[in-house]
Amino acid sequence: MSDSIKLSAPGGRGFWEIPVVYEDAHLMALNKPAGLLVSPDRYDRDRPNIMRLVLDAVAAGKPWAATRGLTYLSNAHRLDFDTTGVLLLAKEREALVKLAEQFGNATPKKTYVALVTGSPAKKEFEVDLKLRPDLREPGRMRWAKDGKKSLTRFRVLEDFGGVALVECLPETGRTHQIRVHLLAAGHPILADAMYGDGQPLLLSRIKRGYRPKGDGEERPLTPTLALHAWKLALPHPVTGEPVQIEAPWPKDLEVALKFLRKHCGPGR
Repeated sequence: MSDSIKLSAPGGRGFWEIPVVYEDAHLMALNKPAGLLVSPDRYDRDRPNIMRLVLDAVAAGKPWAATRGLTYLSNAHRLDFDTTGVLLLAKEREALVKLAEQFGNATPKKTYVALVTGSPAKKEFEVDLKLRPDLREPGRMRWAKDGKKSLTRFRVLEDFGGVALVECLPETGRTHQIRVHLLAAGHPILADAMYGDGQPLLLSRIKRGYRPKGDGEERPLTPTLALHAWKLALPHPVTGEPVQIEAPWPKDLEVALKFLRKHCGPGR
């Protein structure tokens, strides 16, 4: 059985090949790429999204769906457009209902990693700020006294002086929670245009004397939001046994860390 699924882009414009990082008779977990919605956009229903493409593939009997005998797939939670990592799907409605209960009660334990601006003052810290939609800017969240309880714990894994790799442990599951909480802590995520200045990490920023070849424009080390849903742990919705799922880090993040460690590591 294939360890990836292939989703055709609308209009015959290529396809996305998405790795399968966990699968059993009831569940499938994907390593979501950046630049693809999980479900339809409420403001633009024509934007490509994983669930629409998945359902089309199942209905068309695409090889990866047919060999699995799939007739049903539904997402148990969501990730932001440019967030990568573990996305859990249910292969049957009964499993989906139980997963919805778990995510509603914040039972699954999520672990994210992010590259953020600045150097946090403490190795471990938390942000406990209530969140609600920003009525002035649709699609954006803000902290407010009348918002819903939101708590995220953070741990600095590596500090490169001006950029840090941070582990993020959300205790609740609000929209954009990690991004808003890191902004509130003064350390927005790199390349986050909604909750930061949107600036990516450039090699010229960390490597002394670096200049792009010729007159070419420098390619960012973090071209998209530097946030990855790394691990997901939860009781299996059918068997009750513990399930732990892990998604390999995207290549962009790995390359950025390689250069940060080389040029901004200890002794540099």
